Amino acid sequence: MLNGLWAAMILVGIFYGAVRGRMPEITEGALTGAKDAVNLCLTMAGVTALWTGLMEIAEGSGLLDKAARGLKPLIRFLFPQVPDGHPAQADISANMIANFLGLGWAATPAGIRAMSSLETLNNKPGVATDAMCMFLIVNISSLQLIPVNMIAYRSQYGSANPAAVIMPALIATTTTTICGILFAKFMGRKSASPMKAAEIKAADRVIAPRALSDRRNRSGERNIAEKIRTEKIEISGKKESAQRDASGKSGRGA
Repeated sequence: MLNGLWAAMILVGIFYGAVRGRMPEITEGALTGAKDAVNLCLTMAGVTALWTGLMEIAEGSGLLDKAARGLKPLIRFLFPQVPDGHPAQADISANMIANFLGLGWAATPAGIRAMSSLETLNNKPGVATDAMCMFLIVNISSLQLIPVNMIAYRSQYGSANPAAVIMPALIATTTTTICGILFAKFMGRKSASPMKAAEIKAADRVIAPRALSDRRNRSGERNIAEKIRTEKIEISGKKESAQRDASGKSGRGA
């Protein structure tokens, strides 16, 4: 889909330039863009190597594990469906830490592992759980302390103060993350109510026939007991009548 969209935009641009007689500018723009792309890739490769190396050092020194333990209360609040000690917690923590430092490329592998771990807790494969939706929102909003990519882009294109975006980016990502979490919590509770109602109805469909059957059984048992008592009373009355008849006959014989 995206490949087709980009190809269509390029073809439309070339066609429009040819119609307007600006093919030299298109050719020059293509060559300049290719040169800038290579320079940007080299710049980003250096930035990526630097921060990825720092992440490896932090992981090897145990700093990431300590940070993950510090995030546990937040992880429990955001993902109450994930049990303590589940591998998803560590992967989610690594993803959030990488995003917080602006390391989107380092966050991607941890995010994929986290989604795979959350899928193991899914009772309905193919349907996203509340934990999956929450993780996706947190990952997309991506609270960032240091927007490394943006700083690198601004530095590449000659910004006088590439790091000036740190505070605006922190405010923007904090706002979007809070709004996203609140929305996910609200929708999770909203979707939970119909699910609980459906579970209650399903339980009623199962329990109601059983209860009716039990009432019928108890009613039948009461009827049987009543019949037995009636029969016992009739038998007892017949015995008493027979005894009276026998005593009367013996009295007349005497």
